Amino acid sequence: MGAKTAISVEEYLRRSFDGPDREYVDGEVVERAVGDNPHSAVQTQFIEIFAELRKRFPLYARVELRHRVQPTRYRIPDVTVFLGGWPSEDVPSAPPYITIEIISPDDRYTDLFQKLEEYRAWGVGHIWLVDPRLRKLAVYDGTGLHDVPALVLPDFAVEITPAEIFAAL
Repeated sequence: MGAKTAISVEEYLRRSFDGPDREYVDGEVVERAVGDNPHSAVQTQFIEIFAELRKRFPLYARVELRHRVQPTRYRIPDVTVFLGGWPSEDVPSAPPYITIEIISPDDRYTDLFQKLEEYRAWGVGHIWLVDPRLRKLAVYDGTGLHDVPALVLPDFAVEITPAEIFAAL
């Protein structure tokens, strides 16, 4: 096992990476699982769903945007949704309304749950986990991960169904 090299937050934020952007956890640059076709299809569906919802509600979606969840932790959710407008910071430090993680074949269970818990502790209101292969939906909250039949936004009486999310698969 090789030694890990710590870098500063400033150096991480200045860097560009070949391939997918990397996350930053306590001085270490961390690779993310590369999305494949089902992952990309679901990510695209969410962008289309939220573009349509934005016609009626103040919901603004972004894909793969760096977020500062703690001073030494930068995460890149697959999709984030902001309430009320686009983020004003290049790297948002305030929690979004929704974070969505889409499971990729190379995702590790422990890494994924660590991220979900960081989002919860940061104050994200809705944390969703989507598995395109199993076509399953789950929400994460203070009591853990729960399978759900649809993703619900009670503030807007919105329900996003599996048929909508998995339409392109």
